[in-house]
Amino acid sequence: MARYAAEGHRVKVVTCTGGEAGSILNPAMDRPEVRENIAAVRVHEMAAAAETLGVEHEWLGFTDSGLPAGNPVPVLSHGVFARQSVEDATKPLIRAIREFRPHVIITYDENGGYPHPDHIMTHIVSMRAWLESGTDKYPELGEPWEISKLYYTHGFIKARLIALDNYYRDNGLESPLAESFRRWTKTPGDIMTRVTTQVECGDYFQQRDQALLAHATQIDPNGPFFAVPVDIQQRVWPTEEFELARTRVQTELPETDLFAGIDPDAE
Repeated sequence: MARYAAEGHRVKVVTCTGGEAGSILNPAMDRPEVRENIAAVRVHEMAAAAETLGVEHEWLGFTDSGLPAGNPVPVLSHGVFARQSVEDATKPLIRAIREFRPHVIITYDENGGYPHPDHIMTHIVSMRAWLESGTDKYPELGEPWEISKLYYTHGFIKARLIALDNYYRDNGLESPLAESFRRWTKTPGDIMTRVTTQVECGDYFQQRDQALLAHATQIDPNGPFFAVPVDIQQRVWPTEEFELARTRVQTELPETDLFAGIDPDAE
């Protein structure tokens, strides 16, 4: 996002929920005053992250479903995002798309990146909005706008972790990634087989990390994400990975640009 914003593209992050049911993952922020005001804190965090990246932001206003745990998994509360009808959950996104008129949207895959109910619901409404934002349906939501390309983001790439670990070992250094390997869960196959698009953005990793740190309740600055210095990441794996899931324009795979195949003079 930082790269495309710096290159002059308008970029907007649309957030479906307020994150008010999320856990506090940074011990330094696990304080009573933060827990009592978590919704307001996360509004401030998102604003700071968007400013750091140079992007616009919009809240859709749904209630966070939380990440239920237990055996059996408890039923989600009535009224949360993941329990909305698909139509009711999709309409605000269609309105946002018709107002912003993006050529490209990025969303979660069918597994939600990991199986958080709100991530999965975000995937569902994104796919519905892809189909319906360019039609005459819901005229009260604005003039139809047809999106050119839809991508899934793939941020957790085991091949990236292995490449970084090998860099340390090849240079006779102790790898800081042992904890990350221990925490890695088994996945049904190598996600890299789904990646169609690798975007060079190493020059913006520092900016990316500052935006992540703005989400102070969720990101521990001493956590494993920051175990590898930026300069090593830039040298070993300077890209971010995406999967072209839907397209209305012709493009040649693999890609290095999310806007490949899109007419730069398009409205």
